[in-house]
Amino acid sequence: MAKSTFTTDGAAPFVFDDNWDNFGNLRPQSRRLSATNADGMPVVPLTEEQKFAFDTQGWLCIPGVLDEAELEEMRAFCYRLKERPESLPVHKRTPIAGPLEKLLDHPVVVGFCNEFLAYHRLDGDDHYGFRFETSFLFYRGVGQGKFSPHNGNGVWRLPGNSHEYRAIPGKAYSGLTRCVWELNPVHERDGGTLFVSGSHKAAYTLPPSIYDQDSPLWSTYSCPAGSVIFFSEATTHSARPWANAEVPRLAIFNQYNGIGSRFHWWEPPLDLLDAMPRKRRSLFRHAYGEAANTGLDTRNLFERALG
Repeated sequence: MAKSTFTTDGAAPFVFDDNWDNFGNLRPQSRRLSATNADGMPVVPLTEEQKFAFDTQGWLCIPGVLDEAELEEMRAFCYRLKERPESLPVHKRTPIAGPLEKLLDHPVVVGFCNEFLAYHRLDGDDHYGFRFETSFLFYRGVGQGKFSPHNGNGVWRLPGNSHEYRAIPGKAYSGLTRCVWELNPVHERDGGTLFVSGSHKAAYTLPPSIYDQDSPLWSTYSCPAGSVIFFSEATTHSARPWANAEVPRLAIFNQYNGIGSRFHWWEPPLDLLDAMPRKRRSLFRHAYGEAANTGLDTRNLFERALG
């Protein structure tokens, strides 16, 4: 039996490109992915076990990524943002500002996105091969939160939907992907996010039992503070009421997408964006495919009246 054309290794990724001379055979200089983040920190690649777990489940929990000193600073900013937003400059009234900014391209996040989102051809030394979509602060006291299952069937989504999941042997693309930073500990029955593992690849519609949050179809996690959870938005998931009276749920929900895709209309404050390192700013490039790696500034084709 002949070998599959689609098997890959770290040195020669198979990429569907727009030029036949590079189809599945990128030049060496186009095979590189970011090895450091905007702060010069080395990217942390996913392990083989983590890649397999995310691909089969549609979600992945990596425990204890942040240390206590980082957590204290981030919690303080979150409580200030929730309770006293007027004490912050307008452009910092967002969960991507202050100490939370470095979560945007944390080395673990870049490692994940390099594997499941980045487009090699549009990645470079001063820009990433994926985009940032949205962010919000998740604060839940006891009883807050609503069970509301949604999404799934990512293999069968039409192009442009973003809630998709594509895979060939040895490589997968996650489309619209959520990154959740749990800043307080989460125990199994506390009310962390629920998932139907494998539903990102499901060929059948969800059964009625999915509307019972105690159904064995649902999976969840427990984790220490400072953990990060990645999940494909194509995976069926749901919030549920928070049940821990000792600590609230305090989480940052960041979202990423492919370099040429956009689902949400969300823009960061310009003053905040201007103060970011250039490589971090590249996360907020506008979504378009043509020459998207040429810089942050784009030229409207309307300016070229004649072809």
